Amino acid sequence: MRATPGRNRSGLRAVCTVVLVGLGVVLPAPAASAAAVDTSASYVLVNRNSGKALEVAGSATHDGARITQRTRDDRVSQQWQFVDSGDGNYRIRSRHSAKILSFPSTADRAGLVQNTDAGRAGQQFRLADSAGGDVRLLNRASGKAVDVLGSSTADGARVVQLPDADGANQRWQLVKLAADATPPTAPANPRVSNLTCAKVTFSWSASADDVGVAFYDIYHDGQLMTSVPGTALSAELTVVPGATWGLYVNARDAAGNVSQASPTVTITVPQCQADTEPPTTPGGVTATASGTTVTVRWSPATDNVGVTGYEVLRDGTVAGSTSGAATTSFTDSGLAANTRYQYQVRARDAQANRSAPSTPVAVTTGASCATPICSVTRAATDTDLPWGLTTLPDGQVLYSRRDAFEIVRLDPATGTKTVAGRMPNVAGTDGEGGVLGLAVAADFTADPWLYVMHTSSTDNRVVRIRYTGGVLSGTPQVLLTGIPRNKYHNGGRLRFGPDGKLYVATGDGQNAEWAQDRGNLAGKVLRINRDGTTPSDNPFGTPVWSYGHRNPQGLAFDAQGRLWEQEFGNSVMDETNLIVRGGNYGWPRCEGTTGSCAEAGFVAPKRTYPVAEGSCSGIAVVGNALYIACLRGARLYRAEISGDSLTNVQQYLNGTYGRLRTVEPSASGGLWLTTSNYGDKDSVANNSNESILKVELGR
Repeated sequence: MRATPGRNRSGLRAVCTVVLVGLGVVLPAPAASAAAVDTSASYVLVNRNSGKALEVAGSATHDGARITQRTRDDRVSQQWQFVDSGDGNYRIRSRHSAKILSFPSTADRAGLVQNTDAGRAGQQFRLADSAGGDVRLLNRASGKAVDVLGSSTADGARVVQLPDADGANQRWQLVKLAADATPPTAPANPRVSNLTCAKVTFSWSASADDVGVAFYDIYHDGQLMTSVPGTALSAELTVVPGATWGLYVNARDAAGNVSQASPTVTITVPQCQADTEPPTTPGGVTATASGTTVTVRWSPATDNVGVTGYEVLRDGTVAGSTSGAATTSFTDSGLAANTRYQYQVRARDAQANRSAPSTPVAVTTGASCATPICSVTRAATDTDLPWGLTTLPDGQVLYSRRDAFEIVRLDPATGTKTVAGRMPNVAGTDGEGGVLGLAVAADFTADPWLYVMHTSSTDNRVVRIRYTGGVLSGTPQVLLTGIPRNKYHNGGRLRFGPDGKLYVATGDGQNAEWAQDRGNLAGKVLRINRDGTTPSDNPFGTPVWSYGHRNPQGLAFDAQGRLWEQEFGNSVMDETNLIVRGGNYGWPRCEGTTGSCAEAGFVAPKRTYPVAEGSCSGIAVVGNALYIACLRGARLYRAEISGDSLTNVQQYLNGTYGRLRTVEPSASGGLWLTTSNYGDKDSVANNSNESILKVELGR
């Protein structure tokens, strides 16, 4: 099957047209009634009395901007989209500003404005049919109608609310615009200037679009920083002292089509003032053993500017680290039994000044493992990024080298690595694309297909290829195409369910609205048959199983056959979700538990994490425990699955191995764990230095 990122012009339903005399514009006819509103389309709202269009005055983008009427020319500030609130009401969103129509009070003559969507009744409207196919827009809070004051026909006339009288000045034609499925070209020549410890000016050259660029969206390392109007070619950005960021920009048109990203510009932000004074040495250090795990605790250090974290040394070598001044303990797992270790702690500040190590304390581990993490050994290293990983029935491991486009076989007994083959038709994204997730079905021995998700030059796709005699053979069979790609937000995880179906995690392709569009494969968990067809019991008759996801990269089934999912937030919260058939998980209206999360029908996460402690990618279930591998958080979470909740959440390997990408069950009942410390924000092959770790589990 094939699905496309946008709506194909050749597949549009035939419609009647009207001609705007004097403008030479040919448009589809207005909707016949309120019930005919298409929530995926854009509309111009034309007043029956004046013949003029509802518009954001002055093409403003700020909260509180007035809404007026103006001679219709279908500019982006006259384009609106209806968002179903699920209860017979709609929010009406500007394609120009992404804000929604709002009345600040219920009073007569209150002016119509635009505001950020807050889910208020004053921001919701019921569409009531009038004669001739027109509609009246009745505010949910006041019950009053959107009205052109005084039946004015002038440009700039006030638009207010007044009691519903079904007059011509309260009637609106909903003129549906032709679909635009062509994205803008990628912005070019990104550059920075005026870099200080607080600000930087980021500039670029204009994109081209068949209709017109409406916005530029500016990111650092996959996180949206701000959006500016399509007329702007620069923005002043707030930065963090000492941070190293990769800045880039996407173009977006009024129909919501998003370009591929510009090249990345890397900046290293200077400190606001020189600081050469190290923190004080931590005191009160203690070390306590529980089996083969040691817990180290200490008293806080002080600093002339501020302590930003601590490093824990085991026998003189850094064993791990913590972030923030408030964290004053560290758990060191997977140690040898009956062994004496010596620990010290040193503090660090934002400018990498470090205190002297604390006075050493010694501790001897017990005779056996008494904690969940018993041992961690480095099974192999790789100069490329190990991204997807799966265990074969004979215990051999296959993993993907993301940027080198290869599949490698790892022998767990010897650590020997052999390239099984190179995947064809793969393309990088100068970010996080390439060869991503891997999976094999339960009957792999009898039917040896390796399932692969990868990025191509046009999309993300799922394929399968034969794996026989230790090598890839034949031409890949393409199972699913048309999953939007971009520099970041490609998703990528594959997982077979106990139902024999293949589940696929897809990112939103850096177009947040696609996550809510059930006709698009971006920002979803997909479910397909092994041959790529759609199962008959999928909720929407498409591969979509759940939607409203930003960038999911973790999928795992528990013993009850339920699907857990791990998802990157933008800048506030990451989340762990329990996936239900047809569920809407809220993005972009809701990030974790922030935003418009109270909207009817949104499924709440089971757990959230501050981005600084998370940015988690892979997950795995062993027994009744869910293991979560985190990148920015540089740690492994372990949570016990209790009913539909996650309890007794513990952290392991904090900073010990750096950024953790993938965690998968091993054939021996333990875990495989991969790192992602170098070169994971580009598509350059063999510029990494990564580890594949074998983790033995205890109780």
